[in-house]
Amino acid sequence: MQELRRVRSGILGEKDNMVTMHDVMDAQWVYDNYRDESYLRRVIMPLEVLLTSYKRLVVKDSAVNAICYGAKLMIPGLLRFENDIEAGEEVVLMTTKGEAIALGIAEMTTAVMATCDHGVVAKIKRVVMDRDTYPRKWGLGPKASMKKKLISEGKLDKHGKPNENTPNEWMRNLVLPTGGDSMVAGLAAAAAAEPVVKEIGEEEKKKKSKDGEDGEGRKRKLDESSDSPAAQVLAKKAKTVEIEESVKKVKEEPAEGSDVEKKEKKKKKKKSKEDGEAEKGETVEESEDEKKEKKKKKKKSKDDGEAENLEEKETEKSEKKKKKKKDKEAEEAATIDNGKADGEADKSEKKKKKKKKEKDGEED
Repeated sequence: MQELRRVRSGILGEKDNMVTMHDVMDAQWVYDNYRDESYLRRVIMPLEVLLTSYKRLVVKDSAVNAICYGAKLMIPGLLRFENDIEAGEEVVLMTTKGEAIALGIAEMTTAVMATCDHGVVAKIKRVVMDRDTYPRKWGLGPKASMKKKLISEGKLDKHGKPNENTPNEWMRNLVLPTGGDSMVAGLAAAAAAEPVVKEIGEEEKKKKSKDGEDGEGRKRKLDESSDSPAAQVLAKKAKTVEIEESVKKVKEEPAEGSDVEKKEKKKKKKKSKEDGEAEKGETVEESEDEKKEKKKKKKKSKDDGEAENLEEKETEKSEKKKKKKKDKEAEEAATIDNGKADGEADKSEKKKKKKKKEKDGEED
């Protein structure tokens, strides 16, 4: 390699953002002698030049120092925001003067920031600004002042946590249900819609009792009288009621009944428990009887096996004795036969000898 030349580093390019050390010396000389800082500003650029590619969130001055200490940016501290911000995107947090406070990761989109009144806008990734550059302003809002007041009155402990004397309003605002903000909004909307639904249901019941007509007749009347705006509103309300009822039937769990129903449910539970215990007792007794029968069967099988083994042993002994007797008899018979054969051979030899003697005597 003969030459290595860096043309760009990140967003900084060779033409606009890079200078030599001679430029730094010349800019300092111009500023010292002529009080002209244009050359020096061209050489020494602010940190915010590096962050121009990020989308910006402008923060209120009262929230700047809290962010410098690591707090998340919340909706009350947000002043302005840029378009097309997506959740999980890196953004830069700026002051109203254009100073960079920190780099963060957006937790809301632009549309949500414009519609929400509370929540986390961005969590901090890297703080740029020094602490205490702006004055400390946290702990002065309505929520914090109320918390201090409750602590001083003894309705919260010294750490700000609820105790026995804590009012219900503070507890309600303190802990959110599992669904979060969306769950709270849904519950509030349902609570607001309930009285309207009840009123419309009562009106329909009255109409049914008076007219005695079915649903088709009522729909026809609504269609005929749909020219007036009031009729249109009623028709819309009726449609919304029908839709809400269908959704409730599908989604919602059946509501708990009165005290009588609760008592009946408890009685049913007790009966089911007693029946279950009785069944368990019967099954236990049956299992004990089965165990006893199994033990008896095992004992019988053992006794039968022992008897069979004894019989087999006796038969084997008797067979062995018989074999021994047969072997002895065969040996005795063999010995007798051998003795007879020997005796006959001796007799024949004696006869031959006598004959020879007789022949010899005759010849002499």
